[in-house]
Amino acid sequence: MKIVVNTRSLILDKLDGIGWFTYQSLKRITQNHPEHEFIFLFDRPWDASFIFSKNVTPIKLMPPARHPFLYVLFYEWSVRLFLNKTKPDLFIAPDGLLSLGATCKQLAVVHDINYHHYPKDLKYFYSKYYNYFVPKFVRRANKIVTVSEFSKLDIANNYKVNESAISVVYNGINEGYKVLSETEKEQIKKKYSKGLPYFLFVGSQSPRKNLVRLIEGFDSFKEISGAPHQLLIAGSSFWGEEKIKMALQACKHNDSIQFTGRLPQSELQLIMGSAFALTFVSYFEGFGIPIIEAMQCGVPVLCSNTSCMPEIGSDSVLYVDPFHVNDISLKMQHLYESPELVQELIKKGFERKNAFSWDHTAEKLWEAILETTNKQA
Repeated sequence: MKIVVNTRSLILDKLDGIGWFTYQSLKRITQNHPEHEFIFLFDRPWDASFIFSKNVTPIKLMPPARHPFLYVLFYEWSVRLFLNKTKPDLFIAPDGLLSLGATCKQLAVVHDINYHHYPKDLKYFYSKYYNYFVPKFVRRANKIVTVSEFSKLDIANNYKVNESAISVVYNGINEGYKVLSETEKEQIKKKYSKGLPYFLFVGSQSPRKNLVRLIEGFDSFKEISGAPHQLLIAGSSFWGEEKIKMALQACKHNDSIQFTGRLPQSELQLIMGSAFALTFVSYFEGFGIPIIEAMQCGVPVLCSNTSCMPEIGSDSVLYVDPFHVNDISLKMQHLYESPELVQELIKKGFERKNAFSWDHTAEKLWEAILETTNKQA
C-alpha cells in the first residue's frame, strides 16, 4: 500500500499529546510493515529522527500552516493537489484535519472536540476553524479513530456519526517514566521546589486545563494545612494567561508556586517521578496522558471527574470536581493527611497503567488502517 500521513505535529522538542500519538504509533507501524510505502507530509523542515525507516519518504508542502487561514490553503490546495496526483491507498490525519477536496480514502484521528464544548477557550479564528471544518472532516472520513470511549460517544452524538464508524485507540506511556530512587527525588526537589515536596501539573496553560482553580485550590490547601508543599506547573504558555497572573497575584502563598515552562522530555520524566502527587484538574480532556505517566512513576493522581478521566483513571485515582475550588483544596488535604491513601493509589495505579502501551496503540491503529483500506493483515 501507499499511505500518506499528515505529520505536521512532528516538531522536534515540541511534541504534545497529538504529536506523541503520531510519533509513537507511526514509528512502530512504519518499522513493523516495511512492505508498505509511507509518505510523511510536513509544512516545515523536518528532523531526521522523524524518518523512522527506509520505507518513509518525507515531503514538505507550502505554505507553513501556522494559522487557520493557512490551514485552509495547506489542506485544500497543497495537500489536495498532492493527494489527487499521488493517488494513495489512504491519507491519515493524526490531528483530525483532512483534505475535503481529495478523492482518496481518508482516516481522521479526532482526539477530542473540546472546541465544540468550550469555543471561547481558543483564539477566535482557531475556534471558528475547528467548529466549521471538523464536523465536515468527520462526515468526509472513511474511518474515524479517537482515543477514548468518552470521545467516541461525544463525536457520535454531537456530529451525528454512527458509532460503528469510530474506533477507540488508547494512548500509551512514553519511555523513560519510572519509579525513581529517593536520591534522585531529592536532587530534583532541590532544583525545582526548594527541596520541598510538591504537587505537579503537566500540560499547556490552556484555559481548559483549569489552572486558575488549581492555583486557588492550592492556596486554600496551604492556608488550611500549613503544609510545606509547593505547586509546580510544567508546560508551555497559552493565550489568556492574564487570568492565571491575576490568580497568582491574589494568592497568599504564590511564593510556593513555580512555573517551569516547557521542559525536555528527559527532565519532565524526572519531575514527574519526584512529585508528591499529580494534580490534573482539567475540565475537559480526550485522554490525559500525564495520568498514566504518573501511574508508571508510582505517583498518586488527583484528577477531574469529568469527560474521559474516570474512564482512564478507573478506581486508581482520587477524583475531584474541577469546578469547585473547595473540593480541589479538600482532596489535596486528603492526600497530605493520609499516607495510606497515597499508597493505595500508587498500588492501584501500577495495575491500571498496564492497560496502556504504545505497542497496543500501534496495533489498534493498524487494524483501523486495514479496515479502511479493506486490506487483510
